[in-house]
Amino acid sequence: MLSLIKNGLFIAILSQGLIGISLVWDKVLLEQRETQNVFAYVFWLGAMSVLGIFLAPFGFHLPSLSVAGLAFGTGVLHLVSVFFYYVALKRGEASQALAIMGGFSPVATALLGLALLGTAVGSKALVGFIFLTAGGFVMFLTERLNLRRILLPVLFASGSYGLVNVLQKSVFDQTNFVTGYVIFTLGTFAGSLLLLVRGSWRKQIFRSSAQAEPRNRFWYFVNRVISGVGSFLVFYAISLANPAVVDAISGVRYALIFVGAYVLTRIRPELLRENFTGGVLVGKLLATGLIIAGLVELGLGGGGGAGGGPAIMLARFLNR
Repeated sequence: MLSLIKNGLFIAILSQGLIGISLVWDKVLLEQRETQNVFAYVFWLGAMSVLGIFLAPFGFHLPSLSVAGLAFGTGVLHLVSVFFYYVALKRGEASQALAIMGGFSPVATALLGLALLGTAVGSKALVGFIFLTAGGFVMFLTERLNLRRILLPVLFASGSYGLVNVLQKSVFDQTNFVTGYVIFTLGTFAGSLLLLVRGSWRKQIFRSSAQAEPRNRFWYFVNRVISGVGSFLVFYAISLANPAVVDAISGVRYALIFVGAYVLTRIRPELLRENFTGGVLVGKLLATGLIIAGLVELGLGGGGGAGGGPAIMLARFLNR
């Protein structure tokens, strides 16, 4: 059990699963009139990140000024990424708009990681990484998109998320996880406060929050807890493993979004309705299959290496 807790890929799979569940419900909430304002949605997400300070008793220490500044600035950038992420989610189908980022974001993370950290995806993980990333791109090609409406926020979110992953990995390389994460969440909290500076944004945030029904507010905050745990585990996984591989495992969340959106479209279309007909369904199934293949490939240590059956290789992988 201890080996699983310290295994970055296992933690990444768990975290992406939680975030996938959360994002399906986010899409449902963003379809509701009183909870569809992105500024309000992102503000409260960022404001709740201050709860990360409760980790401080478990190993926090004052790092150098440069490391603290890097962690804090990365936290602010994270909220910018979140904003574009939710703009894309609102404008497109949940199973498609976010899955597109499953193709772009890992590539951005890999390239930035190579440029800034000098780290590349290892040969054992490369095939799995390619499958996972290809799953996102196949989702991108499943049906015609209004590119003018969705492409810009997708590219901004993918690029900024990739930079966040790489910068936060750099922070974790220079200090312990608790210290890096606490300062990072303070940066995200500060970013949410910056949304209150502009008068029009401030009015949107508080007007939308006041108009939301108590039931929607309750489920929003429950969902934020689930998302917060998932986000925490993502950054814990990044502290343990290559950030590009962790980002590629975001394919898990997109597979869950696909399944969740499909189920809701079939049984509760009043909550969420997406296109799952003909070639679109085939394409999304193919993308999900590539994601599963990528996870299997990663679980088998890249499919090569030392001899032995799959069970032996998986055991070796989990105990590295």
